[in-house]
Amino acid sequence: MPTEVDRDRLQSLIDEGVQLVEVLPAGEFEDEHLPGAINMPLRKIEAEARDSLDRSRPVVVYCWDYA
Repeated sequence: MPTEVDRDRLQSLIDEGVQLVEVLPAGEFEDEHLPGAINMPLRKIEAEARDSLDRSRPVVVYCWDYA
Protein backbone atom coordinates (compact mmCIF):
# COMPACT_ATOMS: atom_id res chain seq x y z
CA MET A 1 0.00 0.00 0.00
CA PRO A 2 1.54 3.37 -1.00
CA THR A 3 2.46 5.60 1.92
CA GLU A 4 3.99 9.05 1.83
CA VAL A 5 7.30 9.19 3.71
CA ASP A 6 9.05 12.36 4.85
CA ARG A 7 12.84 12.80 4.84
CA ASP A 8 13.36 11.88 8.49
CA ARG A 9 11.34 8.69 8.17
CA LEU A 10 13.10 7.80 4.92
CA GLN A 11 16.49 8.18 6.61
CA SER A 12 15.42 5.87 9.43
CA LEU A 13 14.17 3.33 6.88
CA ILE A 14 17.50 3.50 5.05
CA ASP A 15 19.32 3.00 8.36
CA GLU A 16 17.14 -0.10 8.92
CA GLY A 17 18.16 -1.54 5.52
CA VAL A 18 15.27 -0.66 3.22
CA GLN A 19 15.85 -1.09 -0.52
CA LEU A 20 15.51 2.23 -2.36
CA VAL A 21 14.22 1.96 -5.92
CA GLU A 22 14.14 4.97 -8.28
CA VAL A 23 11.72 4.41 -11.17
CA LEU A 24 12.77 7.10 -13.66
CA PRO A 25 14.54 6.20 -16.94
CA ALA A 26 18.27 5.43 -16.60
CA GLY A 27 19.42 8.78 -18.02
CA GLU A 28 17.47 10.73 -15.45
CA PHE A 29 18.64 8.40 -12.68
CA GLU A 30 22.25 9.12 -13.66
CA ASP A 31 21.63 12.88 -13.38
CA GLU A 32 20.51 12.69 -9.75
CA HIS A 33 19.29 10.05 -7.33
CA LEU A 34 19.33 9.33 -3.62
CA PRO A 35 22.51 7.68 -2.33
CA GLY A 36 22.19 3.91 -2.30
CA ALA A 37 19.20 3.86 -4.66
CA ILE A 38 18.97 1.37 -7.48
CA ASN A 39 17.40 2.18 -10.81
CA MET A 40 14.46 0.18 -12.03
CA PRO A 41 12.54 2.15 -14.67
CA LEU A 42 8.80 1.97 -14.11
CA ARG A 43 8.22 0.25 -17.45
CA LYS A 44 10.55 -2.57 -16.39
CA ILE A 45 9.94 -2.77 -12.64
CA GLU A 46 7.64 -5.76 -12.68
CA ALA A 47 10.12 -7.94 -14.57
CA GLU A 48 13.28 -6.65 -12.87
CA ALA A 49 12.01 -6.61 -9.28
CA ARG A 50 11.74 -10.40 -9.13
CA ASP A 51 15.40 -10.83 -10.00
CA SER A 52 16.92 -7.77 -8.33
CA LEU A 53 15.21 -7.23 -4.98
CA ASP A 54 15.58 -9.15 -1.74
CA ARG A 55 12.08 -10.35 -0.84
CA SER A 56 12.96 -10.37 2.85
CA ARG A 57 13.65 -6.62 2.99
CA PRO A 58 11.19 -3.73 2.67
CA VAL A 59 11.24 -1.58 -0.47
CA VAL A 60 10.72 2.15 -0.94
CA VAL A 61 9.90 3.09 -4.54
CA TYR A 62 10.23 6.74 -5.49
CA CYS A 63 10.25 9.01 -8.47
CA TRP A 64 12.18 12.27 -8.52
CA ASP A 65 10.20 14.80 -10.51
CA TYR A 66 11.42 18.33 -11.20
CA ALA A 67 7.92 19.61 -11.98
